[in-house]
Amino acid sequence: MGAAPLAAFLSLALPPTMLTEASGRAWIARFFDGLRNLSELHGVPLAGGDTAESPGERAGLVFADIVLIGTTPKGQALRRSGASAGDALYVTGQLGGAAAELSTMLKRTARIASVKTTEGHPQLFPEPRLDVGEALLRRGLATACIDVSDGLSTDLAHLCQASALCAEIEQAALPIHPLALMLGAESSLDVALNGGEDYELLFAAPASLKMPFSLAGVPITRIGALIPRRTGRPMMTLLTTDGSRKELKPGGWEHFSRSVTRTRKRSR
Repeated sequence: MGAAPLAAFLSLALPPTMLTEASGRAWIARFFDGLRNLSELHGVPLAGGDTAESPGERAGLVFADIVLIGTTPKGQALRRSGASAGDALYVTGQLGGAAAELSTMLKRTARIASVKTTEGHPQLFPEPRLDVGEALLRRGLATACIDVSDGLSTDLAHLCQASALCAEIEQAALPIHPLALMLGAESSLDVALNGGEDYELLFAAPASLKMPFSLAGVPITRIGALIPRRTGRPMMTLLTTDGSRKELKPGGWEHFSRSVTRTRKRSR
């Protein structure tokens, strides 16, 4: 939303055994080391929160709920509802990498292997686009914005609904992550559109505006446009590489859906 982060609050629920066993205490120490490193990297203090005992039905069940607060000038926060018909659609970075990495990890082993670097691991080390959001707000480039956490198709649907518009997306323009491309053409398109957890920014801007190729060192790619709503027109359309058009339906994570089918979220 273009906000400057102020503070984080953590609510953590742990099984009692984690406090009494050495392996449990070691896990807690690693958890807070990671949280502290990320906090220091972005200058966001852990200002408080709460601790509790987690339910005992499943051994080792941990709940971590993190709330972040930030600030923007009054009335200037980047919301989902500010776009207009004719605006171009842009996305930062690359899509599908987080879902592709998780899929690969789940096939290899039930345990997450140790990694020596944060680079090239979009699932394990997502990068919040704080500097990009701040630049979009400061320079007045975006009319609407949302982060791609639940999948491009689902988050684009949220933006379309809030702005009362339809969208057309060009398949050939999608910046697909190299890890996703390794899955093959069909699967790579699926995770790019529906995988989620990339935490890139999807934003709208006037088509007449000259958008820079990158912001804060992050590539910017134009992937489509917003058009007026009309009776019988799909809310979202995908312009495929063979020149055909097909309806694009939300295929990512739905927070209030009764049917949970995507392994990506069940594995959390």
